[in-house]
Amino acid sequence: MQFSSQPDPARMKSAGRCISMMMGLILSFFQSLAGMLLSGHFTLPGWLISLALSVCVSWIIGWLVPMGKVSQSVCQKLKCEPGTLKARLAETLVSDLIFTPFITLANVLLAWRNAAAGGAKIPFLPMFLPSLGISLLIGFVLVFIFQPICKKAVLSRVMKS
Repeated sequence: MQFSSQPDPARMKSAGRCISMMMGLILSFFQSLAGMLLSGHFTLPGWLISLALSVCVSWIIGWLVPMGKVSQSVCQKLKCEPGTLKARLAETLVSDLIFTPFITLANVLLAWRNAAAGGAKIPFLPMFLPSLGISLLIGFVLVFIFQPICKKAVLSRVMKS
């Protein structure tokens, strides 16, 4: 029998997906809330629909994209030492650039479609681009704060079992 301090690859893949799902939930909650508040048209049903859409989009991304591998590859290319501020910033930027544009696109498309259905003649890009900028900034801060917390919570469970 062989003992290892590293969990098997299947468990690590599962842990990575769990971390992505947690981050997707956090990003979805705050970005959909910020979007609704900044739009000036906050309604609880509207926010709940936006939140549900965001969670679906982020969980699909979390399921399909191996965030740990992508971040590790980018850090290697940038010659970032693991655990350094440079590595954290690179990992944060990678996660933010992968999750946020799709979450923002889904929510702005929903808002744009609803506005158009109500008779508003709003062009899509002027509605999307400022939202994307704000969402990228919010997403970066959220990922920087919460990703280490999620990693620690999930990996401590994986290492114990």
